[in-house]
Amino acid sequence: MRPFRPEIEALQQNGITGVALPRLSDPNVIPLWFGEGDTPTPAFICDAAKRALDAGDTFYVNTRGRIELRDAIKAYLDDLYGIDLDPDRITVPGSAMLGVTIAAQMALSKGDHALITSPHWPNIESVFQVTGARVSCVRQSENDAGWNLRAADIIAAVEPETRCIYVNSPCNPTGWVMGRAEQQRMLAFCRERGILLLADEVYHRTVYHGDAAPSFLSIAQDDDPLVVVNGFSKAWAMTGWRVGWMVTPRRLVVQMATLAECFNTGATVFAQAGAIAALEGGEATVRQLRTQYQRGREITMDILGREPAIQLTEPVAAFYAFPRIKGLDSSRRFAEQLLEKHNVGVAPGYTFGPGNDGHVRICFAQSHERLAEGLHRLVTFVRDQAGGD
Repeated sequence: MRPFRPEIEALQQNGITGVALPRLSDPNVIPLWFGEGDTPTPAFICDAAKRALDAGDTFYVNTRGRIELRDAIKAYLDDLYGIDLDPDRITVPGSAMLGVTIAAQMALSKGDHALITSPHWPNIESVFQVTGARVSCVRQSENDAGWNLRAADIIAAVEPETRCIYVNSPCNPTGWVMGRAEQQRMLAFCRERGILLLADEVYHRTVYHGDAAPSFLSIAQDDDPLVVVNGFSKAWAMTGWRVGWMVTPRRLVVQMATLAECFNTGATVFAQAGAIAALEGGEATVRQLRTQYQRGREITMDILGREPAIQLTEPVAAFYAFPRIKGLDSSRRFAEQLLEKHNVGVAPGYTFGPGNDGHVRICFAQSHERLAEGLHRLVTFVRDQAGGD
């Protein structure tokens, strides 16, 4: 008799950490592999957390998050989307990734089926596999206009055992954004079929046309089969804080308190003070970071977009490029050799789901000079590869 479930023993390290861990703290590496820039969290957010620590704010609080933080999240979402969100639907369990994990556990068990819109952040697939559910992907298509996936394509991939559909919009790694009409069709289908729609909206403010990406919250009813996960990491440069939120059906107030307590006993209390500060005074930060990312996108398109061996469409959101390298048959080997020869870290495409081994993911959130240097080194490597070196 085995002491561990086969779903656990079958787990594999994702390709990004597999490439990055041996050189993670090497100052010679230009790190374009992870989803963060090199801008520290703004001082006013850090100061709020420091004040909480100095005040002795180190004890247990409500497992669903401090009331003040949940009220701040409600006010933020209400203002951003023009809605009146029931605050009882908001839970702050810890990181946004923990929110995805909890949502998967809420919907799935052995014998069920989970459908992931892809390309996708690799840990999403692992989260679903841990439940014992069978997992499959429906992949976006790419043309000259960019990446695209219709609600009809997702619905066509649904099976009788499907219990959860994961939609990441804006998408990591392609920057694809699901429009309002497609969201309406997707939510109506899940409502009719009783399927949990898990919407990952972490990149909601990293858009290059408008102030925010369309959200399922704008069209959802209080008890729709919908969980929206979001967080502070990307829009406010708070990746290490591990604070995110979930918006769930209203009827699950007691259950969400129980789940948050089981998984993490709630988010770190003094980090929540920083999160409140981010929401209440961070709009200038959101805009400043978006301007920085937009310039990073321009640099990326300028350097990679003209290279004949690289196929790249301009992303409309998030802060990633997901180029296809012509002739590439192993993105893992490409990433490892680029790191070894040129000290540039990129994420291998295969780890983002089936059909992506000809791609690599590049985060263009780094400072611009460093980003440009890393991209020039990548182009040099691609040319060397094409020349047979």
